[in-house]
Formats: sequence, structure tokens, C-alpha cells
Amino acid sequence: MSNTLELAKQLISRKSLTPNDDSCLDIIGARIAPLSFTLEKMRCNEVDNLWARRGNTAPIICFAGHTDVVPTGPVDKWTSDPFTPTVRDGMLYGRGAADMKGSLAAFVTAIEKFVAEFPRHNGSIALLLTSDEEGVAVDGTVRVIEALQAGNQQIDYCIVGEPTSVSKTGDTIKNGRRGSLSGTLTVKGIQGHIAYPHLVKNPIHLASPAIAELATTTWDKGNEYFPPTSWQVSNIHGGTGATNVVPGTVEILFNFRFSTASTVEGLKSKVHAILDKHGLDYDLIWEFSGKPYLTPRGNLVDAVITAIKQVQGIEAELSTSGGTSDGRFIADICPQVIELGPLNATIHKLNECVAVDDLEALSEIYRLTLINLLVENV
Repeated sequence: MSNTLELAKQLISRKSLTPNDDSCLDIIGARIAPLSFTLEKMRCNEVDNLWARRGNTAPIICFAGHTDVVPTGPVDKWTSDPFTPTVRDGMLYGRGAADMKGSLAAFVTAIEKFVAEFPRHNGSIALLLTSDEEGVAVDGTVRVIEALQAGNQQIDYCIVGEPTSVSKTGDTIKNGRRGSLSGTLTVKGIQGHIAYPHLVKNPIHLASPAIAELATTTWDKGNEYFPPTSWQVSNIHGGTGATNVVPGTVEILFNFRFSTASTVEGLKSKVHAILDKHGLDYDLIWEFSGKPYLTPRGNLVDAVITAIKQVQGIEAELSTSGGTSDGRFIADICPQVIELGPLNATIHKLNECVAVDDLEALSEIYRLTLINLLVENV
């Protein structure tokens, strides 16, 4: 059994349902402490976080990830117990195998091999790990970043171990993510009997032209890395349940997934202008859950692309698709953040799995990235 597979199995066997870490950080800490890492545990409410660093000079390359996993779903629908890591036909099965305990194991073994080969490397290596990524994500990575900011600490390069690959490990690198801005819009009317339309104001009818305009508005045209910003309705609720009553209000939930070509204030202002133009009586509550970030081609992207080509023989593609990740917090103190991990085909599903060979490939990609960034004249 390879070191990476062995560690991945150890981590999968821990029932770290978000926000519970279930000693995963202790397992990882015990592996890296002998490598001269300074470990700083940060507990925030029910969440365990770890900031670990080896070295005290720049550049700092940080591996970031999470130990928590999503619920298993019906255990009897799994082919093996989700917290009993099982290898079948070259695949490692278990909750968190792909998202993202496999990546965490690859982080550790890559660092172990690198330090053994280059004990006096340039710069510093860090790990930023949390047990609050799959949940509300309020006491995890964001709290560690706040603590680092308070100490005036910066990170130069960060690799988040999210499962980004599509067909072959390493084929896709996330070099940015769209931001997320949600709104709860309540449009007001006058409730009454449906048979007396002159005595009512139907808020659904009133809101419909505005919804149509919001849905067809061009918010931005995107850019080289991002598609155009999208506005989508996720839920509409209005009415009492009776067929003969016009509702007094209609509630509309919507979300922007927006690129770096737009700003939060710009999007808000444009929405209010459209609602006001249609003369609506409304309340609008905004929720901003993540700003976009982008890492263009540069030292980190080039180092990772080179490592992937060395190990997998493929040219990785850059992508900003998908939902939010903890990269949005790390980007506040790190100018170059990317995400790279195994195939994402089974994440959050029954029988989540990762190829055993992919764990080794991932570890080697991470190791070569360290060499490309921290070792000169190799």
C-alpha cells in the first residue's frame, strides 16, 4: 500500500461530518510535525482549523483544504460502508475519497517527499485546513485568514485541493471562481377576492415585467476567463393556497453568479433601477456570500501546468466554472490561488470514489509544483 493510499484510508475512516473534524487534523499534524512544521490549532465555536508552516521566508506556498464531508445519504445504498475505506478494482471508495481527503493525503505525501529531497529549500510551505467548508463556512478558512491578516501575514501561492478534474486527473485547473450575490425580493400588492379585480393589486402581475427585464438584461460580457454574469430566479412564492384569493405579496429569491467584470454595488444599483422603473412597491434583502477571484497566467499557474504535463502528459485547461470555494477567502491575502484535485464525477454522491493511481499522480503533481516554485536550477 502506498503512503498516499494509506493516509487517505486513515482519513476516510474518520466520521468527519461537517463541522466535525473527528481527529483528522491530529492525524495530519502528527505526520508533518516531524518535518519542522509549526502547528497552530484554531478552534472557532464547533469548528477545528489548522495553520501549519515550515520555514520563515518568502515565497510561501500554501496547500489548503477541508477535512469535513457531506452526509452519506442512505448507507444501505452504498456498496460498502462509507466510512470503511475499501479498494475495489483500483478504486478507493468512501465518503470524502474525492472531496477531499484524497487531496489532503496527496498534500502530505508530496510535502514529505519534497522535504526529504530538498530539506533546505527556498521559501516556506504551509497548510491551511478546516472542518467547515461543506457547511455554512463561517468559522473555518475565513477565520484563519482573519488571524493571518491580524498578524500581517501574507501567502504568495495557494493550491486548494478541490476535485477539479473532469476526465483525467490534472486536465482542469480552476484559476478563479465567480462571486455569489443573492436577493430576497418581496413585491407588495393588495390582497382580495379574485372576482373583484378592481379592488385588488396582484403583485405577481406587477412583478412579471420586471422579472422579464431582469432575466434578459446583459449585466456584463465576461472576460477572457469568465462567462457573462448570470441572474437566475431560484424560487417564487405567492398566494394563500386558495384559488379565489389574489395574494398581497409575492416573494422572489434570486442569485447572481458574477465575474470580475462586475461589482457588487454595480449589480445592486442596476437591480434597484429596474425595479424602480417598473414602479414596484417592494422590499429587497441582499446576501453577499462570496466575491469572485481570478489568478491569470503567472508563476503558480505555469508551475502547476508544467507539473501536470510532466506527470500526466496532458495540457491542463483553465476554468472558472462551478460554485464557490474557500479560495474566495484565501484570495484576500494571496494574489495567486488555484484549485487542483482529482475527478469530481462522484463527489457528494453514493459510492464516492477516487482511483488509487490518481492519488499517486496527484501527490507527484503537488511535489513537482513545490520543486518548480521553491527550488532553483533543478
